[in-house]
Amino acid sequence: MVETLYMIEPWHWLVLGFLLILVEMFVPTFASLWFGAAAIVVAAVSWLLPISLLWQVLLWLTLAVIFMFAWVKYIKPLSVDRTKAGLGGSVIIGETGMIVAKPQVDMLGRVRFSVPIVGADEWFCRSKDEGIEIGDRVVVTDIIGNELVVERPKRMAVPAVNRLDNL
Repeated sequence: MVETLYMIEPWHWLVLGFLLILVEMFVPTFASLWFGAAAIVVAAVSWLLPISLLWQVLLWLTLAVIFMFAWVKYIKPLSVDRTKAGLGGSVIIGETGMIVAKPQVDMLGRVRFSVPIVGADEWFCRSKDEGIEIGDRVVVTDIIGNELVVERPKRMAVPAVNRLDNL
């Protein structure tokens, strides 16, 4: 009689898994999702192999920790929003882009960013530097209305080291 009270069938794990995944629809933490997925895996393993309740629980906890670690370490960083949408215009200053249409005195150019900045990957731009050509890398230095002021990035002066001078 006591053995039947502590007997957990594979369908118990399956129901627990689906209940935990259902709870995840209402709780936006992604924690119960991984516990539910681990319970479903334990249901499959306990259906295939006759393992004791202790090993089932240990497998469930281990899988839940592994799933949560994989989520935090590998999957969640892929979903980070790097567009800076909804932020003020000052976040654009200092960003580097590439000229796709040359800015001229009487006509605006266009600069393209590799990641959309404040909701757009291309912006109208102007420049005081007349030597900017299509394909050049530029840095945003100011914003005037909906136009960006760009210029070539300043290169760091690296002193030339002559080994003969040290002799």
